[in-house]
Amino acid sequence: MKVTENLQVLQQQINGACQTSNRDPKEITIIAVTKYVSTDRALEAVEAGIMNLGENRDDGLSEKWAVLKDKPTWHFIGSLQTRKVKNIIDKVDYIHSLDRESLAKEINARAGNKIISCFVQVNASGEESKHGLNPEMVIPFIESLAQYKQIDVVGLMTMAPFTEDETIIRNCFRSLKNLQYEVQQLQLPYARCHELSMGMSNDFQIAIEEGATMIRIGTALVGE
Repeated sequence: MKVTENLQVLQQQINGACQTSNRDPKEITIIAVTKYVSTDRALEAVEAGIMNLGENRDDGLSEKWAVLKDKPTWHFIGSLQTRKVKNIIDKVDYIHSLDRESLAKEINARAGNKIISCFVQVNASGEESKHGLNPEMVIPFIESLAQYKQIDVVGLMTMAPFTEDETIIRNCFRSLKNLQYEVQQLQLPYARCHELSMGMSNDFQIAIEEGATMIRIGTALVGE
């Protein structure tokens, strides 16, 4: 299917989830996850009006960036190795996977005068296979970021377990929302934490109902 057709369906589903949770659909930013598709398909997404693209590998990002440049806003959504920061730092606007101080230090050192919007990645489900900080480590970690002047902590990111059990998914997203509130109470100028990056093709409606502001959609939008 064409991206425009998929987007139409997606928008209806977003509107439905917003109606259920009494939210404004304008609060939701769609990130098209283009990591498994061609540059042509990514371009099709941009031409359909999707201005936020997500990549999880530095080489995939570089390949698409060479063609699309800064037409879209670029999000790095995968686990980021410290040594790969230099390959992406001049191309991305958002990094969704800040989870350790060595990475913060490298981002800060490589950013130059650019402020990098970062999400702190949280392992809200407690699954061993998932990256991210344990929830109780998040606030001390964010407090430790005060020294890194090129990093703006715009929000938190998590991935829910891949399960049919809606209660498990909902609890995971809800716990991230609660954690966001705790961070906001600190009123740190470098960590306003006004965004929540959560929800993918299989669970974005639940994520929206639980407070997501950015949803990362691959299969349902650009295909496999």
